[in-house]
This record gives sequence, structure tokens and C-alpha cells, in this order.
Amino acid sequence: MYRRERQDEVELEKSVRRLREKFYGKVSITDAVILMRTFHNNHDLVCKYITLDIKETEGVEPEDGEKLSGDPIALKVVNKLKKEEEQNKQDAKGKDDKKIKEVAKQLMPLTKENLQMFNNAQNNRIPPATRQFSCQPCDQMWWRQVPERKQVSRCRRCGARYDPVPYNKMWGTAEFKCLSCGHTFRGSAQMGTPSPCFQCHTPVLPSCILPPRKSPGPRGRQQHSCFAEDCYNRSEPHIPGTHCVHPRSRMKNHLPKVICPSEVHDSTGSTVATCISQGSLACSDIDDLILEDLIEQDEENDSEGSN
Repeated sequence: MYRRERQDEVELEKSVRRLREKFYGKVSITDAVILMRTFHNNHDLVCKYITLDIKETEGVEPEDGEKLSGDPIALKVVNKLKKEEEQNKQDAKGKDDKKIKEVAKQLMPLTKENLQMFNNAQNNRIPPATRQFSCQPCDQMWWRQVPERKQVSRCRRCGARYDPVPYNKMWGTAEFKCLSCGHTFRGSAQMGTPSPCFQCHTPVLPSCILPPRKSPGPRGRQQHSCFAEDCYNRSEPHIPGTHCVHPRSRMKNHLPKVICPSEVHDSTGSTVATCISQGSLACSDIDDLILEDLIEQDEENDSEGSN
């Protein structure tokens, strides 16, 4: 019995968070819970209903409050999300209080941003961004698919919330394109640090860092090599004072896994995007989905089926 109630609570909370994120947090928690209960967690249908009406729900009617009075699971989700929202507001109090009040009083004018918001909601899209995060105290690095407008992720070991690693400091499997011979190749590197082309040995800067994939494909035949002073397979002329990012070199030289630590996130009081479920590039259980897995529904099913 408890397990079923817990499952019901988790599904309701996920649906409420998704609905509120689609409308940038402008639908109140209570209204969102009532709508999800009324429409059996079908946030797609509710989104279509809201976009067709093109108006924001304002407050809770007396009869709406009565709908929740006999629903302990719905009340539990309302209280939990309201507590989180209030906590984040307290954390942010004094930082940008005037701006928060201005945003809270805004309605939904037909701006370009709101038009895009309606289009995304109608098409069941929460624009994602795949970003790299790291926690220096735990010496952990991970990738997350996070909401594009609020890129925050939580370390699973210590629970601290972090901003993503800056694009120009990212590291991992890099993609290169040699301007001398046109050869395209991949290898371990950090943005801004050159590696030798496997064909002509010309130093080449990485064009981007690639997130891990479920099917990485066949491994390359070439052994890693770079110009870092401590690379286990160093190319010459090496660059003094630089460190190789390849895991083998890091382990050999007793260096931490984290190359560039993420900055601790400074909360602005926006709970929806910060706590919306985030898409991990690793597998999670159903409770983790709420806070750590923003993933489209079909991707969720694929991930669960592959475990």
C-alpha cells in the first residue's frame, strides 16, 4: 500500500514540475496540482488547454481548495513544493528582492519569449542543454541534460548544487579538425590546449568536447598523445607546466580527476528550473528522476529498458 502511494506521489510531483517548467513557473503550485489530479497527470493535455485559453490561472477558487481537502497525496505534494519554493525565496532574500517582486507581478504579455514558451509547451518541449559539471571536494565529473534557461546540477555525493563548467574550460573526449591536412580525429583534451594531428603532427586546438554516448562505437587505433609535460605518451616539443587530461596520465601522476571545478550555484529563488528533473547520462531510479533526470518520456523508457 505504501509503495503504491509513494509511486503515485512521485508521478504527481514529476507531472507538476514538468507543467510548471513548461510555463516558466508562472502556474502556481496549487493550481498545477489540481490540474494534474483532474487530468490524471496528463501534463500534455493541460498544456494544450492552457495554450488554447491563453490566460494564466490566478489563485485558487474556494471549490478548488475543497478538491484537495480529501486528497492527502495531493496535499503532501503541494506542501513539499511550496516549502521548497519558500526556502529558495529565503535563500535569495536581500540579493535581488525588488526584481523578484517585479517578476512575481508580471502577467503573460504576448512577447517573443512568451510566444516561444507557448509553442514549446504546446509541443511538449522543455528546451534542454547538455552540460558538464564537476565537484572538486568529491573529485567527481558528470554530464547532465538540464533546462536551457537554468543550468544547474546537484552532486549526488555531497548534494551541493553547481553551475556548469565554462565552455572554454571543458575537458574530456574532444573533436579536432586539422587545418593543415583536413584530418578529423578525436582524443582526450581540454578546450584551448592543442594536441598533435595523428597524420601530419601539426598542433590542433579542439573544436568541442563531446558528452558520453550510450554507444561510443569502435575505439580508435591511435594511442593518445599530447604536448602536456606530464603526458604518458608525450609529443615534442612539449609545453612546460601543462597537465595531460587523459585518465591514464592523471592516475599515473596522482592527480585529481577534476580539471576545472564548477562554481557553487548562487540561488536566485527560481525553484522550478533548479529542481526540475534533470537528464543524467547515467541511469537513475525513479526517485532520482524528480531532481536529477530531465529526459523526454521516450528517452526515459529507453533508459529503463536498457538497465
